[in-house]
Amino acid sequence: MSTAGANRRLETQIEADPALPTIVITREFEASPGRVFRAYTDPDLVVQWLGPRRLKMRIEEYDARSGGAYRYVHRADDGTEYGFRGVFHEVRPDERIVQTFAYDGYPDSVSLEKTVFEDLGGRTRVTTTSVLESVEARDAIIKSGMQDGVRQGHERLDELLADPGIDKADDRTDSDGELRTDGKGLNP
Repeated sequence: MSTAGANRRLETQIEADPALPTIVITREFEASPGRVFRAYTDPDLVVQWLGPRRLKMRIEEYDARSGGAYRYVHRADDGTEYGFRGVFHEVRPDERIVQTFAYDGYPDSVSLEKTVFEDLGGRTRVTTTSVLESVEARDAIIKSGMQDGVRQGHERLDELLADPGIDKADDRTDSDGELRTDGKGLNP
């Protein structure tokens, strides 16, 4: 495979069919499906990579099992908070996650997301398909800047997956109980 081909597969692809209320996000990671799946379902890991670098994340609930729920908040330096919540409808280890996703700023708009983890022999392709209520709702999410947050989150996930220390259980909370978002374990 050429260097250009290798770099392309490590780029986050975000597609929105003009005729459908969907967003499809595809990205490959240099890790096994089990390792990537764990990063998606272990709250101590999720808090280290999900979302843009400029925001800190607080997890209020994260029960990544079929029938479980989640709620987390991203906080900007100016104190502005962005809350997200949903329900895990199906969690199939190392294979797929089906969940709802809602942003507190638009509480009446809920999307259904399916994330599939595809084994590529030492690498994993993750494909997330989001189905929204309308093309207009989809376009509003895209206009919100979600692409930057998704891409930065995937870059942070790359960094996390490159760290062999994530396979060890450790304490990733500071004295205030806030989970760190830079992958180093404790807030300064």
